[in-house]
Amino acid sequence: MISLFQVIRYMEELFANLEKLHTTQLGAMRIKSNLSLDTGQAVDWCKSKISAPNAIVTRSGKNWYIDADHCIITVNAHSYTIITAHRKK
Repeated sequence: MISLFQVIRYMEELFANLEKLHTTQLGAMRIKSNLSLDTGQAVDWCKSKISAPNAIVTRSGKNWYIDADHCIITVNAHSYTIITAHRKK
């Protein structure tokens, strides 16, 4: 089980590098499709969810998983690439 200290550390690290978040064109299409988004700015939408006070950040291997507002956002921890996002089941 992950400790509260680890969650806080991951959140601090991700928030400190929020401006580095990006995705590929295919990634943006996948995010919009998975979440049925109307916005053309998938990265900005993800940033707002990641910055939400109720967001919980965990890390497994090379990826961060952000659980916020009934969505899971997957971010590569080294490149800050948003890989995908989907609704929580």
